[in-house]
Amino acid sequence: MAPKLRMMLGALAVTVPADQLTKAWVDATVLLGARVSVLEGFFYITHARNTGAVLGLGREMPPEVSSVVFGGIALVAVLLVLGFYQGLAPGERFKSLSLGLILGGALGNYIDRPIRGAVIDFLHFRLWGGYAWPDFNLADCFLVLGAGGLMIDLLAAESIARANANLDH
Repeated sequence: MAPKLRMMLGALAVTVPADQLTKAWVDATVLLGARVSVLEGFFYITHARNTGAVLGLGREMPPEVSSVVFGGIALVAVLLVLGFYQGLAPGERFKSLSLGLILGGALGNYIDRPIRGAVIDFLHFRLWGGYAWPDFNLADCFLVLGAGGLMIDLLAAESIARANANLDH
């Protein structure tokens, strides 16, 4: 098995079950709308349902419309990730891991919609001045980590290219 395939499958094997197990735990143990203090004033476990997209965008859509719209978005995301994956060289493990995190996060949130009718969000942080970050879940974390990994790789490649260009002059 190619190293890049191992990395992507490994990311999927960790991200999707971790996301789904934590959501199932929250669904079974925390009442909808409840907030449980973990670090008072800073970190809470909540039980929120998001029928929309990022930050609740589109939550006013009827369920039959949102399932088609968000299903289509998930399909496009999966196809884009697989397209980028196909373009990777066999040894590009870091990019493959990053794409696997993105794919796992997208699949984790997509799975919730047909099963639960909404995405379960449960991580809640209060920051400075009473500002509360919108609730999120592990799938969202994996998406951000994967996108961040791709940005780090791009910046590193750009830095190397500039350093090599300076050496040539």
